[in-house]
Amino acid sequence: MLNNTFEVILILAAYLLGSIPSALWVGRLFYGIDVREFGSGNAGATNTFRVLGKKAGVPVLTMDILKGILAIALAHFSGFPSHSTPLINYQIALGVAAVLGHIFPLLAGFRGGKGVATLLGVAMAIQPMGAGMALIVFLIVLVAFRYVSLASMCAGLSFPFIVLVILHNSPASLIVFSFMVAALLIITHKKNIQRLLKKQEPKLQLSKAAIKATKR
Repeated sequence: MLNNTFEVILILAAYLLGSIPSALWVGRLFYGIDVREFGSGNAGATNTFRVLGKKAGVPVLTMDILKGILAIALAHFSGFPSHSTPLINYQIALGVAAVLGHIFPLLAGFRGGKGVATLLGVAMAIQPMGAGMALIVFLIVLVAFRYVSLASMCAGLSFPFIVLVILHNSPASLIVFSFMVAALLIITHKKNIQRLLKKQEPKLQLSKAAIKATKR
């Protein structure tokens, strides 16, 4: 088994993976803009879709999900036994580090996104069945209302219910993590909640959006 110092190094590596500013790099490299200066002001997949359209949004979404999956994959180097509670606990620690990296990216002046896509990648890697069910909730709400923020929050709030009620014998750490997911999505979407209540939240447009100079 590897020592604690190496485990800390892997957690730092997970944070750096999460810090990769996919939206920022795609926007600057292919469109010559900083997506944080338009739309919602977030460096995430949703704002990339809103500002630059599908051609930029799909790659950013894919990369952000992969950041979460790859962060969890680092647990294979930890030396913890497969399918053990210590391994799950460590995977959760790596996942939290990756999501924090996305929200507060070292590589982008600590101005990132809301962590939804990276969090999805983390959940897919740790509990694929639960993540798949939450994703179904996301898609249903998104199709019905076309609010990505609302769909994200509903999916996050459904995750603890899925882990507790539908998936039996889940480790205590996974249950705690599921509630952390729900809480994090509510906290990071505070402004979206305010806009939803005021009916000012923009709906997702799948066609290429015009770049708006005024931040929301």
